[in-house]
Formats: sequence, C-alpha cells, structure tokens
Amino acid sequence: MKRARVETTHDHAATIAAALRPDNTPSMSTDVSDDVVRTTIERETAGGLQSTVDDYVVNLTVAETVARTAREHDNHE
Repeated sequence: MKRARVETTHDHAATIAAALRPDNTPSMSTDVSDDVVRTTIERETAGGLQSTVDDYVVNLTVAETVARTAREHDNHE
C-alpha cells in the first residue's frame, strides 16, 4: 500500500475540510486541527496514488477559491 499525507494551512480550515470531504474516496481521510487540514491518501499503486493526490490538489484549489470568494462577498455586504 502506498500512502501520502497532504497538510495545508488555512484561515478557515474547517470550512475547507468540509468542502473537500464529499469528494474523498474510501481510500482517503481528512481531519482538521486548528488551522491545518490533513488528508491521508492510500492507494495500491504509486500511479494510483499520484492520480488521487493530483485530483485532491485540484479539489483543494477549488475549495480555497470558493471559500475566499464567499468571504469577500460577505465583506462587501
């Protein structure tokens, strides 16, 4: 089994984690501690692990963008 852990820091880590969890596969787990989101990914092959990590990073980028846009929108009202 191949394993990767991705740790990222966010101002609203719980919001980012909540946005990511619906896209997690059974081989993924995400938790939050303070301002850190930790996602562990396990796959049978290195290629499968790489594909899943790549997908996760795209999802993370989208979650950050949506959260930032929502905060900016709330601050302008």
